[in-house]
Amino acid sequence: MNRQIERWRTWVWVLPAVVLLVVFVYYPIVDNIRLSFFSWSAFSTSPAFVGLDNYTTAATDPVFWHSLWNNVLYAVISLIFQVGLALVLAAVLEEVVHQRLRGILRTIYFIPATISITVAGILFSFVYNPQIGLLNRALGAVGLGSLAQDWLGNPQTAIFGVIGMSQWQSIGYTAVLFVVAIQRIPRELYEAAKVDGAGHVRTFLSVTIPLLREMTTLVVILTMSGAFLVFNEIMVMTAGGPSNSSQVLNTWLYHNAFLTDDMGYASAIGTVIFVITFSISAAQILITRRRRVQW
Repeated sequence: MNRQIERWRTWVWVLPAVVLLVVFVYYPIVDNIRLSFFSWSAFSTSPAFVGLDNYTTAATDPVFWHSLWNNVLYAVISLIFQVGLALVLAAVLEEVVHQRLRGILRTIYFIPATISITVAGILFSFVYNPQIGLLNRALGAVGLGSLAQDWLGNPQTAIFGVIGMSQWQSIGYTAVLFVVAIQRIPRELYEAAKVDGAGHVRTFLSVTIPLLREMTTLVVILTMSGAFLVFNEIMVMTAGGPSNSSQVLNTWLYHNAFLTDDMGYASAIGTVIFVITFSISAAQILITRRRRVQW
């Protein structure tokens, strides 16, 4: 009897969270997948079933593939900076920098993460401005004025300008996550490495990286998922232009849903985004579990 009461109490506490997840997460995902098989608009009274036509449209849409490529590019560069460089930065802060400077430097690196994306986007729009921008002026000051250009107005550089802003804003956040994880590593291991004659690089490779595998997995999942969910940065800085050169999947979804009112195609793009992000998370978790079993 007591066990049954405890079970009911458990469900009473868990039920509100379950209801919220079902209503605001799982149901919208399932309904979006269902709607991706229909042709409909915001004013449709009866959506028409079209099967896989929306996905066929995506497969033959050059802007869709270019948007997907931009997301992949975003993910690769983000992994290099927000995972690789952030991990090195965190290790340097904890193992090389003097203790008195650590707190100050952590704060300096973390400040960009506290700035809203809208403000950061507007700030970097001024940095990239072809006439008064800091970047072009800096290039001119060091004798590289020939490289100056309209960074956000050039189809070849627009997406890189947005990605650069995103890395500036996010690297401090992921570095702090790694700092917290490094602080949890027993100091005895570092002392043992010093006794064995290991330098900073060897200690980093043999002690720090192996013991940060769980945090690294988490940061990789967050970084890659974030790269395929990016939206605000693009909308604030380029709105997908020029000539759709900086479109990503989410902005192309927005364009089709709210500018051309093709909700069925937009739902199909949303489903593609869900499949990609879900697959990334599932793959990372599965790999981590297998490594844990092996170790």
